[in-house]
Amino acid sequence: MGAIYPRLWRYAVALTGRRDWGDDLAQTTCLRALDKADQFEVGTHLDRWMFRMCQRVWLNELRSRKVRTGGGLMPVEEIDLADNSPGTEVNILARQVLSHVNALPEAQRQSVLLVYVEGFSYKEAAEIMEIPVGTVMSRLAGARKKLNTIMADPAGGQA
Repeated sequence: MGAIYPRLWRYAVALTGRRDWGDDLAQTTCLRALDKADQFEVGTHLDRWMFRMCQRVWLNELRSRKVRTGGGLMPVEEIDLADNSPGTEVNILARQVLSHVNALPEAQRQSVLLVYVEGFSYKEAAEIMEIPVGTVMSRLAGARKKLNTIMADPAGGQA
């Protein structure tokens, strides 16, 4: 689980939009995984199982708070992101892109994070989110279109 935890934590922070909530979500997911370890099928992908569990825990949390549209998310500028010493311009662009990704509807944001950030295939992302592969592809196409429009328009893509 040690090799998966940093990825799980990053996904949890991205899902929640807050570092403290991400910490809690990643820890809760690990505890849930330990409790349900007997349900894990040996020979399958532990990371997919953990990511799916993380998503379910977060959705349950959202339902319990009755927050269905992403309200209460912290702006990306307020999150402490790790700096692995890329250039300043790269950091600025990365923060801008991440800010725009975080502004996407939740379904598109999850798809982008799983496929483009975590490197899961469309099929794997579909399994994690328990949706058809075509839906993942549609969400990614919509997210790409919206991000391209925003990034091409310095005014922020408000059309």
